[in-house]
Amino acid sequence: MKNFSTSRLAKGLFRLGALAFFFTLTLAFCSSPVVAEAPRMTPRAAVKSAPALSLLARRLDSALAGASVPAFRRGAVVIDLESGETLFSRNAQAGLAPASNEKLPVAFTALTLLGPDYRIPTEALGEGEQDGTEWVGDIVLKGSGDPDLSKADLKTLALRLRAQGIRSISGDLLGDESLFDHRRMAPGWKSSFLITECAPLSALSVDRGRVTSASPPLVAAHVFAEALEAAGVSLKGRVRLGVATSEASALATVDSPPLWKLIRFMDQESDNYTAELLLKQIGAYGNERGTTANGASEVMSALDGAGIPLARVRIVDGSGLSLLDRLTPAALADLLTVVWSDPSLSRPFVRSLAVAGRSGTLEHRLRRRPALGNVRAKTGTTNGASALSGYVNGRYAFVILQNGNPVSSTRARAAQDRFVTLLAAAE
Repeated sequence: MKNFSTSRLAKGLFRLGALAFFFTLTLAFCSSPVVAEAPRMTPRAAVKSAPALSLLARRLDSALAGASVPAFRRGAVVIDLESGETLFSRNAQAGLAPASNEKLPVAFTALTLLGPDYRIPTEALGEGEQDGTEWVGDIVLKGSGDPDLSKADLKTLALRLRAQGIRSISGDLLGDESLFDHRRMAPGWKSSFLITECAPLSALSVDRGRVTSASPPLVAAHVFAEALEAAGVSLKGRVRLGVATSEASALATVDSPPLWKLIRFMDQESDNYTAELLLKQIGAYGNERGTTANGASEVMSALDGAGIPLARVRIVDGSGLSLLDRLTPAALADLLTVVWSDPSLSRPFVRSLAVAGRSGTLEHRLRRRPALGNVRAKTGTTNGASALSGYVNGRYAFVILQNGNPVSSTRARAAQDRFVTLLAAAE
């Protein structure tokens, strides 16, 4: 009997100890910092439910289908700028004609290589020497591809030359366009594009080539000669074309507006002339000779350096007029996200884009909320392509490329407007 009672007591104590140990362990676990940790914030893109995303995708598909462009000839991408998540993707790897969305890689490359504050000089160079108030020798008007060079600029240049004490020039006045090649148009253009879509290209041209001539630099040199005469500087020789020697001395200079302003005009007004001259400017920066081919090569290199996929991408000109240009929706979407994440690029690049219902080529589109004022984008229109790419509400990057033979610009734009309005309204 005694032994039996002792055994029962031992077992009871063991069970009591086990329960105490389990209770202590449970308290420790419940007070553990792992369990007590506050829940982490979920990215905004993850908060949107799968059904909501599915509904948005169906609506975006429906918006695009309204343009009557075959599915294989259109592509679109939407990226969440905060999470980097692809929210919508259709035919993203297709190489499609981009129309003026070609200007986006040109703007990106120019800002990357040259910087937003870069200015393009136009110089008055002297071949010879100054003797009292006379320049003994020739004066060279050397262009560097300023698309904004005006008659007013050349008047300023003439006054600055006169300020050097020069009242007469014994020799000739030369127009020098040698920084760029002499090709007046780009590969893949229809012949009708010259003049109607873009002025003849030259490193030296005044007033955006509005004076139609086979020799823009000669026109500019004659305008400068008139400015010199008006400034009280007489020219004894003649006006002709030429190239400055390495010994030529800089006498006076005028500069273009800063690059960010040139790009803003190019993108908001979809200006082909500025785009083509900037492409040659990029080529001159990398290869010391401004050719369209050199510029296109630099653009491809810049895109590749930024990690943007180049499969089925072909840069042939700067404006998007070339029938040979190809971009993919994926490449453009990556470009937009790369720019957005780089503070040195995002401000000048994003502000260069037209604003829905307010400026540039979007001034008369998307004039109702929620899109009004909340979409910044680059338009694109040719006979065979329509495009719209940019940003919505600072939340989404989007790309729409539509091709046809021809493509109805009215239907294509209506589809684009429906698409971005859906994005602007998305929670």
